[in-house]
Amino acid sequence: MQIAMVGLGRMGANMVRRLLGDGHACVVHDLDPQARRALEQVGATGAASLDELVSRLAPPRVVWLMLPAAAVDATLATLAALLDPGDTIVDGGNTHYRDDVRRAAGLAGRGIHFVDVGTSGGVWGLDNGYCLMVGGEAAAVRRLEPVFASLAPRFDSVARAPGRSGAPSGAERGFLHCGPNGAGHFVKMIHNGIEYGLMAAYAEGFNLLRGAGVGAGVTAADAETAPAAHPREPRYAFDLAEIAELWRRGSVVRSWLLDLTADALRNEPDLASLRGHVADSGEGRWMLQAAIDDGVPAPVLATALFARFASRDADDFGNRVLSAMRREFGGHVERITGPKGS
Repeated sequence: MQIAMVGLGRMGANMVRRLLGDGHACVVHDLDPQARRALEQVGATGAASLDELVSRLAPPRVVWLMLPAAAVDATLATLAALLDPGDTIVDGGNTHYRDDVRRAAGLAGRGIHFVDVGTSGGVWGLDNGYCLMVGGEAAAVRRLEPVFASLAPRFDSVARAPGRSGAPSGAERGFLHCGPNGAGHFVKMIHNGIEYGLMAAYAEGFNLLRGAGVGAGVTAADAETAPAAHPREPRYAFDLAEIAELWRRGSVVRSWLLDLTADALRNEPDLASLRGHVADSGEGRWMLQAAIDDGVPAPVLATALFARFASRDADDFGNRVLSAMRREFGGHVERITGPKGS
């Protein structure tokens, strides 16, 4: 099948490579000419502009976008003027589901189909495949199944769940038509919110393990230092990489995220090359807003999002206000303890 890819970053470029490897013809465009040339060298057809990209496609055309959410509207406006009725645009980036509904309605007036695809797999997707959460009209989704099947993991990459038999369902093949426009990105939004919570739980747990050795020998006895609850108990110097490796074997908390954490700790036990400045690309915020709109409690996912804000020192001034209040009402002087003061 012939398909165009617009946006050749970490995800888009590898998706093209996976499609080429499965026999699809790919036309590619990116503002970075080096990104285009890299894929031309492995069999893709490069296009220096969206106009050229559309001209190289046989109708009915399929154009897949892997762009930052902020860049999608401008790209769609250009493409809509170039495409014909019956063509399809796929948005595989991280997009707010309400924008999908709006964009689909606008394109429908031109006879252009719109499909939203929440795409998970990261930089490992080239080898392992991508989990695809799809929204859109059924006929447009069915037409794209050969593309979804090539991008998704192999059916036998995961053991079949007990009770399932017969021909594999779409979900078992790594892609699922979740509903009408916006449904794919809604499911991906919740997926990413869960990801925030899982990552935060692992991070806090390993931080507690590391903290078990902090404070050994501390004997300060003053108004600014909480006394040790059990001063005679031993302090532990845990090997975090080995504990992560241990938990990968039979533990109920084993997961792919734990596999990656174990690799990171084995390669750099103190993670000294990282600042701990954790970004959020928007899905966690959208997920929390959806929870508020629907009146559905999501305290763990909300805390995980706010923890990311705190990692970027967004709480710095608030913490200084706390120190100021303690100083004013009790004459308390700041005392730096723990890792920051070491």
